Amino acid sequence: MIKTVLFIGLGSFAGGVARYGVGRLATHVAGHPTTLGTLAANLLGCLLIGLIYGLFDRHGSPGEHWKLFLTVGFCGGFTTFSTFIHENYAGIGEGRFLEMACYAAGSFLLGLVMVHIGHILVK
Repeated sequence: MIKTVLFIGLGSFAGGVARYGVGRLATHVAGHPTTLGTLAANLLGCLLIGLIYGLFDRHGSPGEHWKLFLTVGFCGGFTTFSTFIHENYAGIGEGRFLEMACYAAGSFLLGLVMVHIGHILVK
């Protein structure tokens, strides 16, 4: 259990640092703070988690700890959006269209509501 948590934590650390780097790079390129860094991290994270799971499907997992390091840890630290998209992708592949539509729409709408509530609570 401790080894698993350490692998996830180290992956999350690396993913968070990478996300920060992408954000800084986007700000530097744009010349001002921008949401492009977040968009880039989310899209790159989606690509990365797709590549990782695709490689696991094709060649097998390098082991549970490394799988958790790369997916839950790194991709989760880099962007939870990648996990969200992969869950939707897998659900659609299983034919659970309505469930995934509700999950996607609900996550987006409830996420907006929660951000709004957070802002209200701080005021």
